[in-house]
Formats: sequence, C-alpha cells, structure tokens
Amino acid sequence: MKTTLLEIAPVLPSQDIERDVVWYNEKVGFGLVQKDTMYAVLKRDHLCLHLQWHADTADDPLLGGSVIRIVVKNIRPIFEELVARKAVRPDKLRLSTPWGTNEFGFFDLNKNAIFIVEDV
Repeated sequence: MKTTLLEIAPVLPSQDIERDVVWYNEKVGFGLVQKDTMYAVLKRDHLCLHLQWHADTADDPLLGGSVIRIVVKNIRPIFEELVARKAVRPDKLRLSTPWGTNEFGFFDLNKNAIFIVEDV
C-alpha cells in the first residue's frame, strides 16, 4: 500500500506562546486547538499552524532552521523508502506517541527539520 500525503503544517518559532496565540487569534483569525507552555496548535478552516517555543540561544536558535510537518496516511511505506535512501535511520520511527501520532523526523542540508506524521 502506498503512503498518501494529506497536508503540510508549518511549525514557527515563538519566544512567547501565550502572546503569540492571542496575536494569531486576534490578528489572523486562527483559533486555538491545543496549547501548553512550549507548543501550540492553531487552526483556521482547513489550515493548521504550529508554534514552538525556542530559547534563542546558540543551542536552540529562535531563527535557526525551520520545521515542517507533513501529515500522511499509512506512514510505513514512506518511512521504509527514506530509510532505503539513507535520509532517515531505521531507529527513528516513533509509534503511538503521547500526543497521538506515529512519526519520524530528519534534517535537510540547511538544518530544516522535516517531520512525517500520521495521526493514530
């Protein structure tokens, strides 16, 4: 069975999750789906936007590489393909995460983080 690509969800850096959730709601019309002190998910119609807190240090840059989440149906075929292409190590697939996904991630040549995610 083939993997179906469903959507892409950008993850934007934030220095203040509370402030930024209010801004995105008031200024851009994105409603809150879920939030904690380090991460928030916002949605408007069928668009999803994620905010992730960063410390703005050398080890955790606020404006370092970006993060994207590609949501799929049937994650295993694309995981196996990317392992075969040596883009991902075989130990990177996380099944049944506490936040309800199967997922794996890797970095491109510019240190952009790419996560492939399947809701469970």
